[in-house]
Amino acid sequence: MIDFIEGRIEYIETDSVIISTNGIGYRVFSGNPFVYRENGSEVVRIYTHHYVREDAIFLYGFRSRDERNLFRKLLDVSGIGPKGALAITSAGMPQQIISAIQLENIDFLTRFPGIGKKTAQRIVLDLKDKLKGAIHKETLMEQVEENPKEEELSLFGAFQEPRQEAIEALTALGYSDNEIQKVMKKLEKDGADLASTDKIVKRALQLFLTT
Repeated sequence: MIDFIEGRIEYIETDSVIISTNGIGYRVFSGNPFVYRENGSEVVRIYTHHYVREDAIFLYGFRSRDERNLFRKLLDVSGIGPKGALAITSAGMPQQIISAIQLENIDFLTRFPGIGKKTAQRIVLDLKDKLKGAIHKETLMEQVEENPKEEELSLFGAFQEPRQEAIEALTALGYSDNEIQKVMKKLEKDGADLASTDKIVKRALQLFLTT
C-alpha cells in the first residue's frame, strides 16, 4: 500500500500529475491536477489511494489526508466508483461535503456529475453517522485560507490556454459540455475569470454547487 509520495512534479495532464521520486515517475489521478503547477520544482507530498482492478492499477492523489479519507468513505457507497468519488471530493472542501451529507441535503449532492437522487440518498444513508468528527481542525484552517476570494479574479479574454485546460479538466471529472459552457459564460459575464487553470477550475466547481 502506498500511503503518500514525495517528489517533484514532472508534468501535468488534465486528469493527473506525474510525480518523480527516486528515478520513478508515478502517474497520480487528481480532480484538479493544476493545483500542483504553482509548486514548480519544489518537492511536494501527495497522499494516495491505491486502487486495484482486474485489468489495471491506479493511484488517486489528494493534498490532505482528510480529502483522501472522504474519498475512501464514498467508495464504500454502492454505485460510486473512483471517478464519481473524485468528482465529489474535488468540488468542495471536505467539511462542505460532510455538512451536506449530515444535513441530508440531497439537492446539493445531486449537483455532482453522475450523482442522481437515489445515489445521493444512499450516500446520506450510508455515511451520515460515519462522518462525525471526520475533519481535523488544521484542515479546516487550511480550507478557509485556500477559499478563493473575488479579488483574485481577473479579465478572462487573455487566458485562452488556461480556459481550454480547465474545460478539459472539468470534462475529465464528468461534467457535460453544456454544463461547462454555462459556467464559463457565467464567469465571463461576471468578469470573474481567472488567470490560471487551477483558479478557473476551482471557481467553476464552486459555481456548479451554487447555481
